[in-house]
Amino acid sequence: MAVSEKNILNRLYFVAGCMFVFGLAVVFKLVSIQFFQGDKYRSLATKEVVKDVVIPANRGNVYSVNGNLLATSVPKYTIRIDAVTSRNSTFEENVKPLSDSLSRFFKNRSSNYFEKQLRKARANKNRYYLLAKNIGYSDYVRMRNFPLLEKGAYKGGLIVEQTTMREHPMGDIAHRTIGYERFDEEGNVTRPGIDGAFGIKYLRGVDGKRKKQLIGNKQWKPLHDANEIEPQDGYDVYTTIDVNIQDIAHHALLEQLEYYEADHGCVVVMETKTGEIRAISNLGRNKNGKYIERLNYAVGESHEPGSTFKVMALMAALEDKVVDTSAVIDTKAGYKQFYGRAIYDTHGHGKISAARVLEVSSNIGLASIIDEGYASNPKKFINRLKSWGLNKPIGLSLIGEGTPVIPEPGDKIWSKNALPSMAYGYNLKLTPLQTLTFYNAIANNGVMVKPRFIQSVRELDRVVESFDEEVVNEKICSEKTLKSMQTILKNVVVRGTGRSLYLDYFSMAGKTGTAQTEYWMKDWKKNRRYISSFAGYFPAENPKYSCIVVIHKPSVKKGYYGADVTGPVFKKVAQKIYIDTPNVDEVETLNVQKASVEKEYEKFYNTAQKHKTIMPDLVGVPAMDAVVLLENMQVDVKVKLNGNGVVKAQSVNKNTKLKNNQTVVLTAS
Repeated sequence: MAVSEKNILNRLYFVAGCMFVFGLAVVFKLVSIQFFQGDKYRSLATKEVVKDVVIPANRGNVYSVNGNLLATSVPKYTIRIDAVTSRNSTFEENVKPLSDSLSRFFKNRSSNYFEKQLRKARANKNRYYLLAKNIGYSDYVRMRNFPLLEKGAYKGGLIVEQTTMREHPMGDIAHRTIGYERFDEEGNVTRPGIDGAFGIKYLRGVDGKRKKQLIGNKQWKPLHDANEIEPQDGYDVYTTIDVNIQDIAHHALLEQLEYYEADHGCVVVMETKTGEIRAISNLGRNKNGKYIERLNYAVGESHEPGSTFKVMALMAALEDKVVDTSAVIDTKAGYKQFYGRAIYDTHGHGKISAARVLEVSSNIGLASIIDEGYASNPKKFINRLKSWGLNKPIGLSLIGEGTPVIPEPGDKIWSKNALPSMAYGYNLKLTPLQTLTFYNAIANNGVMVKPRFIQSVRELDRVVESFDEEVVNEKICSEKTLKSMQTILKNVVVRGTGRSLYLDYFSMAGKTGTAQTEYWMKDWKKNRRYISSFAGYFPAENPKYSCIVVIHKPSVKKGYYGADVTGPVFKKVAQKIYIDTPNVDEVETLNVQKASVEKEYEKFYNTAQKHKTIMPDLVGVPAMDAVVLLENMQVDVKVKLNGNGVVKAQSVNKNTKLKNNQTVVLTAS
């Protein structure tokens, strides 16, 4: 008996000892976790239920040169409610008034509907019930003052999530040039245009942070009412775009694309002295036949320029003194063989001067000049083109500039026919903006400036950084070559291929271009495709703007020559811009004469702004300004000008309502 009791006690002692050791182990582990591994486990626990969520900063605004808003970040709010967090008494007291407010806000749902939904959410312990998504700031302020929601996050269950959306107040106009920064589901980013180019450095800002807590069903709600780190807005970017000129260019291009049923096209307007881009429109036809800003063709699309390149070819020959403007060139009867390959002209011109060769855009004439001048040393011609930077990108601030192609001896595509082909714009590639940069240099008395899309970066009224014109070539050619080319380009419009653009009261200079495209395709003869272009500047005597228009694949049934397809766009843009910014020659006059001139122009501007359908008083207004004013009124009037100088009389009395197709005769002297 004693032995049995002793065995039982021993077992009890053993069990008690084991429990004591186990207790010590538990205590040791608790102490270890609390004091030695506590931070680790607390961090793990927090990671499971609390996380930092990035609050994107508002991107800076993008403005036009006039101060018009082109792109802005608009805050959007999503409102949810934690249907569980409020007390029963608070919920019951406010659920009906809240439902009434929601019914008035949304209008398409009754108060009873919202009350049922809120009660159902509370019964289901829904702590993340959606009330409204992506609403504006004014609606957000209104909703957060609704019954129950006005009590905030802890007492009322209000959950607010803020995001930002990029909006373009001008709609589709210059949408691609203004640009954006867009991420896809895989994290790949697309950054076209100004918004994309300057987004990282200036527009993006600094993101903030906000803590959110897991509330079940993989739903998260903000842990606090305020952000832990407030986001910092990005800087504002002021572009060189003029919204008025942009609107003119956009609609002039759109009208022509629609009429000629073309595939796509672009127009660029550049300020001559500074290189600032005042307008750039890129329109392409989508699958529904609508023209939209699909790609930035002016910046990114390299193509064979055709006859607009003849200007570069002849300038090279003049500068290298392999020909003179008065040299006689035999263009035959419109057909000539070069190394076994035929080159054609639309019309036979016979023997004409080198200057006239460019005026009438003779392929044979240019091919003859370049082949005869450089056949023994083609590298000399290529080096001249390289000296103008035509073989490399301009180095634009926008992403995606196209790469030019200027072949040279030794390249795979080089052959004996390379030189004659290049002379009239084939066998090489340039982007429209690269071509325009060269024409702008001619207009700017030989000074080549880099095209520029941005004027300054600002934080409110503080200028963070400003940008001035950048000269890339102080003088592209001699004064003699420059003056010869300026005269020829003016004569192209006066008596050459661009004569349909001629206006006796407003001078323009430029070059037409028509190039075959996709000519290697088997069906080309049945389905001919062309690129029509016009590049030039205005006014011809003292240029303020240069402009290029390029239209791809117009309907050949309606026309495809540059003078017919793109020339009218150039003409319309030049005319409409000129009425807003007439060119005034600065001359030394007596103070009385100067005051008189200023008064006349003040009168002209007031007339242009006030009168749209009423005949204004144009007596004393410069004749060319008066004609442009009348042609740009809201009624379609026909203007006949007798004489030059200042308007002395008008056939329709002032303050008379004008009618469509009415003829107005202006007498000037």
